[in-house]
Amino acid sequence: QVQLVESGGGLVQAGGSLRLSCAASGRAFSTYAMGWFRQAPGKEREFIAAVSWSGISTYYADSVKGRFTISRDNAKNTVYLQMNSLKPEDTAVYYCAADRTYAQDMGVMKDALDAWGQGTLVTVSS
Repeated sequence: QVQLVESGGGLVQAGGSLRLSCAASGRAFSTYAMGWFRQAPGKEREFIAAVSWSGISTYYADSVKGRFTISRDNAKNTVYLQMNSLKPEDTAVYYCAADRTYAQDMGVMKDALDAWGQGTLVTVSS
């Protein structure tokens, strides 16, 4: 099983950008689909984006499509979330997750994914 550590969160003004990273340790990172989720105060954790083990296929929630980009570097055991045109409603704790499922299923399987990071806080000011 992989262990995941997120970084890159912080405070940014609306319209700005941030890049989150999720470093994985453990074996066989390249066999896992990877995803990003977020949880705002008082709300449920929601799916944001997922990438297949190869990095070829990506999937996004409608709320971030066109603004966020997920990518991975299997040589560095790292997955990224580039966030552009940030809005105050993007404020949340962002989590990465790993599972040996299909990337397009990570959203519906969020309660059963293999591994989660501890989260990184993103705050977008208006």
